Amino acid sequence: MNHCDSACREALRGAPPADPLSPEIERLCRLLGQAALFNGLACTDIARFARGVREIRLAKGDILFHRGDPCTGFHLILNGQIKLAFTSADGNEKVVDILHAGRSFGEAVMFMEKPYVVMAQTLSDASLLHIGKQVFFEEMAVDPLFCRKIIAGLAQRLHHLMADVESYSLRSGRERVIGYLLREEEREGEGISEGQVSIRLPTSKGTIASRLNLTQEHFSRILHELTNARLIHVEGRTIHIPDIGKLRKSLG
Repeated sequence: MNHCDSACREALRGAPPADPLSPEIERLCRLLGQAALFNGLACTDIARFARGVREIRLAKGDILFHRGDPCTGFHLILNGQIKLAFTSADGNEKVVDILHAGRSFGEAVMFMEKPYVVMAQTLSDASLLHIGKQVFFEEMAVDPLFCRKIIAGLAQRLHHLMADVESYSLRSGRERVIGYLLREEEREGEGISEGQVSIRLPTSKGTIASRLNLTQEHFSRILHELTNARLIHVEGRTIHIPDIGKLRKSLG
């Protein structure tokens, strides 16, 4: 049972009579309590955010927002996958990031009070929470520790962005693909694995290639080279790795 299930309900019952909380607010409180962003916050604090939350359910391929749309808050992914991408006038696409359950996005744009600079599209059926910026700003104004947590999260993303730039600039396509496979295995598994493992690619090879700043043809060629080297075996979107330790060592 989620910690919020019992503790949050008990805390919410102690809320002032002038500010009653509905079962729906309690449900949203439990959902928010699962996010890393709200770790360590008391359930009563989470409940205050729940008042500015709405739930969104989308089918695979739906557009959450386009570049240039106004930003009225940020999003938290409950389940599914979201693609952030730039799209050129002639329809070419560059994938900036592929986000999974538990990730939030849009905070930086929200703070700058500017329109979105990328588009967001679902790669699978997905459900998200939209947290309105007004309630978020109000809570930040009265909670310095929460402000520090937000700054730390944004700093971590900046570090992630710099690592991306380093990868695109200094690493070969082969190194990028192997690094991606190792990260996916760690995300799906529990820590660093050894021996034989299998990875199910979360989306199409074309989308992953764009995320790695490769053409789809180059990405497929690298997979073929790794197959010939007996480091992987490709079966559709499933990548079988006979010895992940050997694959890890191949990075040098």
